[in-house]
Amino acid sequence: MSELTSAIEARFLVEQSGFTLDLDLALPGRGVTAIFGHSGSGKTTLLRCLAGLARPRTGKLVVNGEVWLDTDRNVFLPTHKRPLGYIFQEASLFPHLSVTKNLRYGLDRVKPAERRVDLAQAAELLGIGHLLERMPSGLSGGERQRVGIARALLTSPRLLLLDEPLASLDQKRKLEILPYLERLHDELDIPMLYVSHAPEEVARLADHLVLLEAGRAVASGPIAQTLARLDLPLALADDASVVLEGVVAGHDSAYGLLTIALPASTAKLTVVHAPLPDGKPMRITVKARDVSLVTGPHDESRSSVLNVLPATVFGIADDAHPSQAVVRLDVDGSPLLARVTRYSLDRLGIVTGMRVWAQVKAVSLLA
Repeated sequence: MSELTSAIEARFLVEQSGFTLDLDLALPGRGVTAIFGHSGSGKTTLLRCLAGLARPRTGKLVVNGEVWLDTDRNVFLPTHKRPLGYIFQEASLFPHLSVTKNLRYGLDRVKPAERRVDLAQAAELLGIGHLLERMPSGLSGGERQRVGIARALLTSPRLLLLDEPLASLDQKRKLEILPYLERLHDELDIPMLYVSHAPEEVARLADHLVLLEAGRAVASGPIAQTLARLDLPLALADDASVVLEGVVAGHDSAYGLLTIALPASTAKLTVVHAPLPDGKPMRITVKARDVSLVTGPHDESRSSVLNVLPATVFGIADDAHPSQAVVRLDVDGSPLLARVTRYSLDRLGIVTGMRVWAQVKAVSLLA
């Protein structure tokens, strides 16, 4: 935790009938922390402890220097005194109030001198300015959720809790709302804890990842490194992926291709994307199933694959399917996963420590 100048310290012991939550977490005090796990792993119980809706038998909660819970000192800040926003799967807007009046309900809970977000800013961040006079019954599911998030922001929270906010939406609505969640991440200095069981949401939004199993944290760390750990089930899942961080280094307007430079490396990625300013930070999600390996030099003139990254084999793990394996690669410090057949692994003689080339189709990358 030494690299965190501000942080969230969360220690909880909750004992319920047939279930125990036993956590000791040190989380970043800014950015998005994803809480990931299967149903029953303790994700919602953790959020309820953070919100003060559940009272642990023992515990401590410090949010950027403010003590909200300390059972040793008999400190328990009730929910209504905790400066937090809580966003559920359903927006739960007041049906008899317009969008503006729903938003003012959040705003009016905060004294004017303590407001950190105003109504115009929240409406702009969530793209709901054209909805302000509508009633909730006239909104789509994605629009209702965006209004609900804006209302939570208007309470000027010091912590934002999101409990699977996209779970009730279809794929089209999810894709509609994800860019707005990314804007919150980029433009607001409010730490967010984002509960999800969808790996693609975690990879796209999170900076830090906590993996829960049966009420305990089996992993907690930066998203890029944690997703690529071969000792965790995430790396062996069918939709296993990693996150690469880079910066924009050019755009080919004729073909609609964006170039991303990777940190501390001469390697670059090409992705299908609209133009963006050079130097803009970018996050690229690379699925393990979209990565293939070659052991010899790449002949660009004879291949449609645009991304070929020199890499070192860092480790190899058995996949759940006996015919496949997952290979952990290192690209000048950036982790990458490749899912390959055992046949290919043996035919190419791929072993730990070997230099290889990782191939990724530009059309398969999510930026």
